[in-house]
Amino acid sequence: MSPVLTGILVVLLAVMALLAIPVTVLFRLSWPDVKENDVRLHWVFGLMRVRLLSGPSAPGELIAGSGSAQEKRRTRTNGDKANVWAAIRQTRFRRRVLRFVGDVWAAIHKQDIRLRMRIGLGDPADTGRLWAAVGPVSGVLASVRSVAIEVEPEFNDEALELLGRGRIRIVPLELLYLAVGLCLSPSIWRGVRAMRTSPG
Repeated sequence: MSPVLTGILVVLLAVMALLAIPVTVLFRLSWPDVKENDVRLHWVFGLMRVRLLSGPSAPGELIAGSGSAQEKRRTRTNGDKANVWAAIRQTRFRRRVLRFVGDVWAAIHKQDIRLRMRIGLGDPADTGRLWAAVGPVSGVLASVRSVAIEVEPEFNDEALELLGRGRIRIVPLELLYLAVGLCLSPSIWRGVRAMRTSPG
């Protein structure tokens, strides 16, 4: 084996070894109100500590910028939202995403998790079909120790609200494997095409 290939192999093995080290994540999240968001990462058995995400430090940060810039951001956000719903309405896309969420949920070690979600697609029939898949899953997750989950359907309006906090331990290499499988799924790519072609 040539020295170059040997070096590449050594680097890959080193990267895989690092990704196999468990990571502890402490989080406090909310959506769409992000003022209280806080995510911290502890790695290499606590030797490395990083703050990944935090909410605005001051109320002024939420309203900074010109009115035209704010309007552009608002318009872009509304367009993104419409595109996301176009993908979510696809049954195979929903099933694949829910399967990925289930696989990730099984892969992480949870401690004192508290989650509350309200979700609606704007159409009662679409929301009902989504709830038919999400409802049983939320019931199963609610029985997991150290976890309290509440999922509430919104049948009248489009809605996506989330409140959560807790502590989890993950193995990055395992999540990378799941993410690659998700990205290679034909159902996901069909959903991406729907997001791109649907009107904003």
